[in-house]
Amino acid sequence: MRAFSPLSGTIAERIAQIRQTVPNSVRLIAVTKQVSVEAMREAYAAGVRDFAENRVQEAEAKQAKLSDLTDVTWHLIGHLQSNKAQKALDCFQWIHSIDDLKLAQRLNRLAAQRSHKPQSLLQVKLLPDLNKYGWSATDLLQDLSALSQCENLRIQGLMTILPHGLSAADATMAFQKTAELANTIQQQNRPHLQMQVLSMGMSNDYALAVQAGATMIRLGRILFGDRST
Repeated sequence: MRAFSPLSGTIAERIAQIRQTVPNSVRLIAVTKQVSVEAMREAYAAGVRDFAENRVQEAEAKQAKLSDLTDVTWHLIGHLQSNKAQKALDCFQWIHSIDDLKLAQRLNRLAAQRSHKPQSLLQVKLLPDLNKYGWSATDLLQDLSALSQCENLRIQGLMTILPHGLSAADATMAFQKTAELANTIQQQNRPHLQMQVLSMGMSNDYALAVQAGATMIRLGRILFGDRST
């Protein structure tokens, strides 16, 4: 895949450029890990209403500083440790990174005790990657019966993060396989398992993801520049 090339201009101009290249039906989620609240306010002023964080603690701090932005939707996209599950339910309306059955069942038990039920996605890993979490296709299909009992999670679809360094052809294939897996699950008509949402595609591959059927794209560097880590 070609090297990442940041867009020029202000944050607002970058957002406008991206919106011209993707359908209105695709939800643009700004990934704000290590991004200042000032930059986030610029994105908000440009129309962004979805912010994603990798860590619960960083989200808590930013939410306190942005409490006046009452129409923001917060997304968790990083790996969630079981001991942070309760706080994640407090901080996020969407959890993209439910990556195994044990975590799903814990979140489901905790969500049963509250009126707020999170919108959730199941993270899949369809190509080998030691640095990523998620179900393989085979393991996810085996766990569907148990996942269909997690009625408090409002499972809406799948999320995937691709390994680094893929060619455009391999990235496209991985996105297509994710879409095909979602379709396979949807055809089973299992209770509490909807597959209408595909969260896939980041700064260097979002265009390929959109072509393969992404309904959410998660953009960080292309909007805000490189992070320190």
